[in-house]
Amino acid sequence: MLDGCERSVVVAPMAGGVSTIALVRAAAAAGTAGFLPAGYLTPEVVEAQLRELGEDGHPYGLNIFVPSRTAPDSAAVAAYRARLAPEADRYGVELPPLRLHDDDHFAAKVELAVAAAPAWVSFTFGIPDAAVVEALRRAGSTVLITVTDADEARAAVAAGADAVVAQGGNAGGHSATTRPASYLGDRGTGDLVREVRAAVSVPVVAAGGVGSAADVAGLLAAGATAVQVGTMFLLAAEAGTREAHRAALGGDGASTVVTRAFTGQPARGLRNRFTDTYSADAPIGYPAVHHLTAPIRAAAARAGDGGALHLWAGTAFGQARPGTCREILDRLS
Repeated sequence: MLDGCERSVVVAPMAGGVSTIALVRAAAAAGTAGFLPAGYLTPEVVEAQLRELGEDGHPYGLNIFVPSRTAPDSAAVAAYRARLAPEADRYGVELPPLRLHDDDHFAAKVELAVAAAPAWVSFTFGIPDAAVVEALRRAGSTVLITVTDADEARAAVAAGADAVVAQGGNAGGHSATTRPASYLGDRGTGDLVREVRAAVSVPVVAAGGVGSAADVAGLLAAGATAVQVGTMFLLAAEAGTREAHRAALGGDGASTVVTRAFTGQPARGLRNRFTDTYSADAPIGYPAVHHLTAPIRAAAARAGDGGALHLWAGTAFGQARPGTCREILDRLS
């Protein structure tokens, strides 16, 4: 388990409103780590939430998106924008102009993390510079970097990571891969944990495909120090999961697919009309594609239409059951 945690299961950061302050608090109250996702939020909102959590006096984590080091193909993103025109018409929204460069206020969020010094700070979508990791470690935070293969794990350790999160292809939501063009999401988490354990000497947190206590035990047996779980908490009472998303998790015949259609970064979610229509020609380009589809997704959410929502979920989604954070943790123990 992670230092400071009483449990081997930690609650994953789920951006976009799912991981609420209430969920992070509930995880802490139940004896484990819950991560506040900084992704998509302004620095002002992150600062306020860090202050609020800090007043509780309980340990918590913060997750930060690492900005891409390569610019997206503007022509490919522009072509995809044109392809999305029927969706804009369907929902009565306007597609925004291309927004090719956006670092999600990375430097400001790192500064806030250094000042707040949460117990754990995790990164995804890439490897932060060593100076960033060192500043956080000096502040007193344990730094975790999410990886999807042994090469990324070695790079994370070279940057100073205290631990790595080995994210299998069966995990829900965005993949942390730094190679989106070749990513298929076909690596099981157990195999990945063993590969990463052989490559680096720091603790490895497993993530992906967990739906039961047996899954947790299997990943610990594979060499994981702890297991990070997200999908099982989509139905938590404290989570901010949209009702359309909650309903879709229990849909008959539902299945998951890895797609770039919503954001330009490979992500696993429930298959729906949007993934069927746009996955084949969605370009690589996070967050440019994310910004393009944002008004469509927002309109679909307002309408309760799961057909154009990013219904992130891992392959074990069928085992998700409603309950409090503590009850779900108990089921996974």
